[in-house]
Amino acid sequence: MSAPLRLSLLCLTLAATPLAAQQPDTSWKRQTPMVVKYGKWATLALAVGMGLKASAAHHDADRAFNLLSSYCLTDPTRCNQGPGGRYIDPVAEGYYQASVRSDRHARGWLLGGEGALLATAGLFVWELTRPKQPPKNIPFEPTVTVVGAVTQFGVRVAF
Repeated sequence: MSAPLRLSLLCLTLAATPLAAQQPDTSWKRQTPMVVKYGKWATLALAVGMGLKASAAHHDADRAFNLLSSYCLTDPTRCNQGPGGRYIDPVAEGYYQASVRSDRHARGWLLGGEGALLATAGLFVWELTRPKQPPKNIPFEPTVTVVGAVTQFGVRVAF
């Protein structure tokens, strides 16, 4: 293909697409995406649910540690530790490992809940920053007002 033919095809392509100034301003009509509109509530529910799971796991860890404490109070020799720091008594070690495991689960749920809460805040801010009203330069706009039992209909023309 020759250079003048390519240039003319390029000019025709550019001329066929309308310029941005030729398009009406409908940016205010863009609605908030459905993912944002309903996703913020879903992530909020997710954050609350993860917080509740973190609380339950924390209570499980406390319960296991309280069992270890009461087990050691009845006979302090049960809680002797070996050279590696592990409890010699397998029951005491089991209580301790259950406490550590539940604390680890609580930490994971809490971090997940904080992440979901951060996502929720981002979605709320995104929705709040979107334009929600038409621009003020609309020349013709009908108005309806209700005062008591009287409904008034009018037309406003801006110059």
